[in-house]
Amino acid sequence: MSAGEIAGVVAAGAFVLLVIFLAFPLMKLGRVLDEATLTIRATREGTEPLLASAQTTITSVNSQLDNVDAISKDVANMTTNAAALTSIVSSTLGGPLIKIAAFSYGVRRTISNRRDEEAVDAARRSRRASRRSK
Repeated sequence: MSAGEIAGVVAAGAFVLLVIFLAFPLMKLGRVLDEATLTIRATREGTEPLLASAQTTITSVNSQLDNVDAISKDVANMTTNAAALTSIVSSTLGGPLIKIAAFSYGVRRTISNRRDEEAVDAARRSRRASRRSK
């Protein structure tokens, strides 16, 4: 055997050791990738029902929001009608009611003043009568 052949055998042996040394990490990396693939598949399979449920929920919420929108439009319409009715009632009955209230206040005040005047006159008369009798 010559020196070149020995060097070739040594180089071949070193290459075999290098391949064996690199084979273990590559096998471990292959297992990690297999596990990652399984995890991703399980996650995807788990999220499909979740997404379907979320879609159903969103559809239900949208229909409820449509109902709420219709209700709020009806309430706004009722508010407008109530404001118009209030305006009509106040313009139709407001003026006469204010006049009636003012008139009744004036009548009550006049009656009260007359009673007070009559009480004062009666007190004056009784005072004059008591002075005359003395």
